[in-house]
Amino acid sequence: MERHVEAFLEMLAAERGAARNTLAAYRADLEDFAAFAGAHGAGAATASAEVLAAYLRGLADAGLSPRTAARRLSALRQFHRFLLAEGVRTDDPTAALDSPKLGRPLPKYLTEEEVTALLDAARARPEAPLALAALELLYASGMRVSELLSLRRTALASGAAMLRIRGKGGKTRLVPLSEAARAAAVALVAASAKSEHLFPGRDPRRAMTRQGFALVLKQVALEAGLDPARVSPHVLRHSFASHLLAGGADLRSLQTLLGHADIATTEIYTHIPPDRLRAVLETKHPLRGRR
Repeated sequence: MERHVEAFLEMLAAERGAARNTLAAYRADLEDFAAFAGAHGAGAATASAEVLAAYLRGLADAGLSPRTAARRLSALRQFHRFLLAEGVRTDDPTAALDSPKLGRPLPKYLTEEEVTALLDAARARPEAPLALAALELLYASGMRVSELLSLRRTALASGAAMLRIRGKGGKTRLVPLSEAARAAAVALVAASAKSEHLFPGRDPRRAMTRQGFALVLKQVALEAGLDPARVSPHVLRHSFASHLLAGGADLRSLQTLLGHADIATTEIYTHIPPDRLRAVLETKHPLRGRR
């Protein structure tokens, strides 16, 4: 790996508090570009705008989605801005590159009835405390799976009505915790082996892995009669947001609860179902009831 790429990754970790998964994604994207640039007689830090443009065309020709290509271009742009700031380059060859045009897919989410079925299935399991606590917390708070699995047992020690969540970039936020979610988490603490983690793995000294939790969620989905392919921590996060908006929550509040830095990210949830739009018109419009 080129030393400038390593320096860039070190900067992301030290100055921006980038998470391990984020750093791994940047590393993979930049390694892929470095290999392409090397085949064209250049390095990742010295490639011309023409080489960068050829790389992006190659991604499209290989069948990669516009979203994947846009993510890689974003990594390259940040890398070259770093090079410019450090005086390694005197230009930014990514400045003239156009971002791939993206559609705006609606987030996938479960109905309220499907979420209830999941919770009921988790409650009926012999090993109920873990699955039920995880599902209750995910759906009650909208947290990310990384945030869920990093929770410590002490997060519930005070019995407070708010849960402190450590999110992306080390930023923390407070979200209200429902009584059902708190009770499920307390039951998990009482039933699980001694560990500093709320969701310990097979080795209590370590937190449960994403893969381990994915297996638990898949089994609960099957027991609830749902297609496991439709159920994931991110889908539960989307369900939390979608159901709140459908219930009348405002975008700013939702932005805070989800931990979004930019409200534009939260706006993907403004896919209010047609039946709710009709209900709003029939009950809120000043000319309602007129023929």
